[in-house]
Amino acid sequence: MFSNLSVVQRTVILCGAGALSLFLVGCAGTPAIDKTVSWSPNRIYAEAQDEANSGSYEKAIPLFEKLEGRAAGTPLAQQAQIEKAYAQYKNGEQAQATATLDRFIKLHPSSPALDYALYLKGLVNFNDRLGLFGFVSQQDLSERDQKSAKDSFESFREVTTRFPDSRYTADAQQRMVYIVNSLAQSEVHVARYYYSRGAYIAAINRAQTAIAEYRDVPAIEEAAFILFKSYEALGLNDLRDDARRILEKSFPQSTYLTRGFKPVANPWYKFW
Repeated sequence: MFSNLSVVQRTVILCGAGALSLFLVGCAGTPAIDKTVSWSPNRIYAEAQDEANSGSYEKAIPLFEKLEGRAAGTPLAQQAQIEKAYAQYKNGEQAQATATLDRFIKLHPSSPALDYALYLKGLVNFNDRLGLFGFVSQQDLSERDQKSAKDSFESFREVTTRFPDSRYTADAQQRMVYIVNSLAQSEVHVARYYYSRGAYIAAINRAQTAIAEYRDVPAIEEAAFILFKSYEALGLNDLRDDARRILEKSFPQSTYLTRGFKPVANPWYKFW
């Protein structure tokens, strides 16, 4: 394309292109300016709070991180760390929030905010839909969220045992009850699914697991009924009769023996 240009014109164009390339390379290598360099820790905290309060958690998180470094060793740094964990939780960063809280708990075992840190860790791992499983495929949903649920339970348990007078204890206790009921219900849902597919041994194993691991929860009534029906389907009459006697003795008002299984879509309760 340079064929109709003079040597001087071609030289000017090439030099201009080279200069532009150098300029662009230089710009690309220029680090971004940190607008918080001249800010006081209090201003960083105020800005971070404003972002969090407006729901801009992805903007609040780096500000809390800067504050942790700028105010290291002060109560404000501790506050920034715990609020960063909350922002990560609200931003859907479960693993990061858990790591932040674990670090806070390890570094500040005597902090007055320790009860809140433990409670927040429970919330991070809490899933309030654990008890609402519906089985439409062959996926074994009893494994879904089991670890998170148990981690959540342990955090709430620590709040209630170590800080019985904490403002978070009552809610932690309710959530513990919910988790236990939900975990038991998930086992029973799987047992029911196996029974519906004719996998009676698997149904028996799941029902027995629910009965052995969870006490005084609503799901156990159905677990006992699944045992009875599975033994009946297998022709194990002695075990069938034992299971029926246990069901009638433990749940004298049970309607399972007269009406069969209840609708799956009916959730047992919610607290919030």
